[in-house]
Amino acid sequence: MKKIGLLSDTHGFIDDKIIMHFKDCDEVWHAGDFGADVNEELEKHFFVRGVYGNIDGQKTRTKYHEHNKFDIEGLNVWITHIGGYPGNYDWKIKSEIQNNPPGLFICGHSHILKVMPDKRLNLLHINPGAAGKSGFHLMRTIVRFRIENGVIKNLEVIELGKRGAIE
Repeated sequence: MKKIGLLSDTHGFIDDKIIMHFKDCDEVWHAGDFGADVNEELEKHFFVRGVYGNIDGQKTRTKYHEHNKFDIEGLNVWITHIGGYPGNYDWKIKSEIQNNPPGLFICGHSHILKVMPDKRLNLLHINPGAAGKSGFHLMRTIVRFRIENGVIKNLEVIELGKRGAIE
């Protein structure tokens, strides 16, 4: 069993709330648009898996790839930054996801929290929304869940507060 903390679109901002909510996680996954110094701060506390996003510079792009595909606890996972969602996958990944769907597909970019099954491809899609304070989203969000024997359990959406009300 692994406890996972999932976030995206921090855009250079990370606060103690994120660290606190992920304190019991075995791994933290970031779906891109880290922004400056966020991966270093996360790595002080956690084992981090991630992908670069469209705002990330060369330093982040050297450390992370555009796609991160792996198996964990019997679950096949694909993380990318720009991926779309069931019924509207991004054209760059559409063919591949249809031909070889993972059990869990994660992306960021839209700043819109979505947790939804793709019944046609038999996968779960998660976009954790945006944890940072830059963008049009109203609420900062992260996601936490467990993976056990290939099954996602105890999935929680955590609201960190309104984007403009950073404490």
